[in-house]
This record gives sequence, C-alpha cells and structure tokens, in this order.
Amino acid sequence: MPRVSQDQLDARRQEILAAARACFARHGYEGATVRRLEEATRLSRGAIFHHFRDKDSLFLAVAEDDAAAMVETVARNGLVQVMRDLLARAVSPDTTGWLGSQLEVSRRLRTDPAFAKRWAERSAAIAEATQERLVRQREAGVLREDVPIDVLTSFLELAYDGLVLHLAMGRPAGDLGPVLDLVEEAVRRR
Repeated sequence: MPRVSQDQLDARRQEILAAARACFARHGYEGATVRRLEEATRLSRGAIFHHFRDKDSLFLAVAEDDAAAMVETVARNGLVQVMRDLLARAVSPDTTGWLGSQLEVSRRLRTDPAFAKRWAERSAAIAEATQERLVRQREAGVLREDVPIDVLTSFLELAYDGLVLHLAMGRPAGDLGPVLDLVEEAVRRR
C-alpha cells in the first residue's frame, strides 16, 4: 500500500473543507446531508470522516478556518480591511459560500448551546485581534481618542455584521466603498 504524505493529507483536507463550505452554504447544516457532502467532495463518507470525526466537526472546521483567516487579516490590516476584502469578492462563489457559512454559524449560535460554547473561543479571538489592532492604531496616533476601544470594537463589529447580512440577503453590493470609507473615517483621529 503506497504511503500518503502529510502534504497530500493536508491538501485533501483543504479540498474537503472547500467543498463542504459550499455544501453547507447551499443547503444549511441540516440540509448538508452526508450524501450531499459525498457528492460535493466527490469522496466516500469514509474518506471524508477519515479527516473529520463527524459532520459537526466538519462544519466547525469550516467555520474555524474562516475565523482564522479573518483573525489574520484583522491583526494585519484591521476589521475594515476584512469588510473591503469581502466587498471586493462579493460576486465570487467562494464569498457566497463563506457568507452562507457565516449565516449558518449565526443560526447555530442561537439554537445550539454546545456549538455556541465551542465557538466562543473563536469569536473572542476575532474581538481580541480587533481590539489589539485598535490599541496599536491609537498608540500610533491614527485612532480617535474620545471613544473607548471597546465601543470602537463594537461599532466595527456591528458594521461588519451589517455588511455580511446585506450581502447574504442578496442585496447588491453596488458601490459600498464610500460606506466603508465612512466607517473607517468614523474611527480615525480628526
């Protein structure tokens, strides 16, 4: 039996995550049956669940993957950049899948206490990255000083959530660039 390298296993895992993301986005968590996941990934259930313990673990891995990418962008460039990136890719099928996954995370947070408990750590990481970025920006003299960091964090998170909802509802992205400029200007030092 030929040995499979770690790189091949990692690549297969990423392929499963990408296909599962699209399946969860299209059908929701409940509608993304194992059969549909098999069709989306073009793999057997055994091959899928060799990499992930069960469907719940697969969904959480998709959501964690998205959250990790978001934390990285926030830490480097801020939450407004995450919004700009999202807007720039608004017509991409990947973004549509990502938006669907975000909405499914939101739904499960309201309806699944065990999921909400597991997700709290990921949510805290995003908030922490946002706050750390804002503190660095304030120390650099770029950020307004008349509003507490936690209020600015909440403001940016609400703007982000609003953009996600706007795009997920299929509303036109249009030219929301000036809106994001306004959001960014609202937190900048005057």
